[in-house]
Amino acid sequence: MNDLKKRIEALNDRQEFDPGDRMLFEEFKRALREGRVRAAKRDEDGRWHPNAWVKKGILTGFRMGGIEEMSSPSESFRFFDKETYPLRPMSLADKVRMVPGGSAIRDGSYVAPGVVCMPPMYVNVGAYVDEGTMIDSHALVGSCAQIGKRVHLSAAAQIGGVLEPVGAMPVIIEDDVMVGGNTGVYEGTIVRERAVLASGVILTRSTPVFDIVNGEIIKGSPENPLEIPANAVVVQGSRRITSGYGHEQGLSLYAPIIVKYRDERTDSSTKLEDYLR
Repeated sequence: MNDLKKRIEALNDRQEFDPGDRMLFEEFKRALREGRVRAAKRDEDGRWHPNAWVKKGILTGFRMGGIEEMSSPSESFRFFDKETYPLRPMSLADKVRMVPGGSAIRDGSYVAPGVVCMPPMYVNVGAYVDEGTMIDSHALVGSCAQIGKRVHLSAAAQIGGVLEPVGAMPVIIEDDVMVGGNTGVYEGTIVRERAVLASGVILTRSTPVFDIVNGEIIKGSPENPLEIPANAVVVQGSRRITSGYGHEQGLSLYAPIIVKYRDERTDSSTKLEDYLR
């Protein structure tokens, strides 16, 4: 993989491309599709790091490609996109359950065996979706987002994408996380294993999360993303404005709250997921 990395980084510096460059890009895109390279990696100590060279390769593909007709002549619904990023080639051998009804997976993404795709949903380039995950209706897996095993992205969940800057951390959702409906996770937020995000929770780098179990406030910073602890159960909440005009008007600010950490009761309420897969 080091050789591929060196060649992709050299390709990124080029302004014009020849057929050999296109062959290299297709090799790189195939490695993404097969999960052999990823936009982020987890070290043995559990820390995640972005792979800037992978993002460079993806961005090079956008510069390399022209906008072309992507739909077949028989289709009434037309597609016009970069010809370097068509729909991901798939077959029954991929062992992905793709329920009919308007879903799309872009090439250059990895979707593991056992993933369930409910219509309509979308997976963007550079994303990694691991085994047994369910992507529910109207859910989005953004560019380079990393989704673990047995995750449920509920209806209308939005997992933000990031390509630039190339050193920016993509959103990470670790194994066995439950992401509720209409939930949004953005700006490189890391959600650790077995956490539960209740419906409507919004998480960004600048969102403070109030852990009332441990009596602390969890924050991201310009250098580090927001990180939701393993097994945390996060719900929507609010906090009063304590001064000025907002206080006078009795206003509150949105504040996600960790109300508990996952237990047997939480596990039983999410047991239905096994039957849907």
